[in-house]
Amino acid sequence: MSATATGVRATARIVARADGRGGTALPVLAGEGPLAPRRTRGSAGEARVTLVGAMSGPLGGDHFTVEAGVEEGARLHVGSAAATLALPGQAKDGARYDVRLSVADGGELCWLPEQLISARDSDLHVRTRADLGPGARLVLREEQVLGRTGEEPGRLTSRLSVRIAGRTVLDQELSCGPGAPGGWDGPAGLGGHRAVGQLVVVRPEFAERPVASRVVGEGAVVLPLAGPAALVTAVAPDARSLRRTLEKVLASFG
Repeated sequence: MSATATGVRATARIVARADGRGGTALPVLAGEGPLAPRRTRGSAGEARVTLVGAMSGPLGGDHFTVEAGVEEGARLHVGSAAATLALPGQAKDGARYDVRLSVADGGELCWLPEQLISARDSDLHVRTRADLGPGARLVLREEQVLGRTGEEPGRLTSRLSVRIAGRTVLDQELSCGPGAPGGWDGPAGLGGHRAVGQLVVVRPEFAERPVASRVVGEGAVVLPLAGPAALVTAVAPDARSLRRTLEKVLASFG
């Protein structure tokens, strides 16, 4: 970890590797400052890691990076102990949060952190990149909440990209809050909702049996992606409703 006049730089790294006995080892599990990954009890064959925030933030000027790699035959589940709260800082610069995920052929990753909350006057840019082998499996959930209760949101830009076997199947960006392009909160955008989420599911069997496009309830849509993948996008009035919708859709995949 390093601290400068403009903020804190910190990185967490996780590597999951098959242990040769049907389980998953974690030869690399390291974090700095505000990023503290902790191994928790997993299920048979799967390692579980919880990201624990040891400090507030990210604040303006901070740059956090989380890297997780899953090798062939390994299974990893990553969650977080609490929501991430983007806050304004003394520095005028915005904050950055980079997530870099890689899953080898035959590996499996469930990336299920808690919500990201964009507090008033904060400015955060999130970049999530997932690079998968042709036979990899992935469940990736992102949830953004715009403002705390009774509070206007800060500026939030979130970009999500997924590549399978070197081919980009998803590259999208969402920008909300003060200074975001016009219409982000209008009928063609969030429509006044304050919680938005994305769910990416990659399974080899989707190559032969693609997921069908459908609308789920009033605020969610399921779309097949090129390759063995599906995207769920949902909006909701609050974090609890959003989570309920995403969990319902994920359960429908079986």
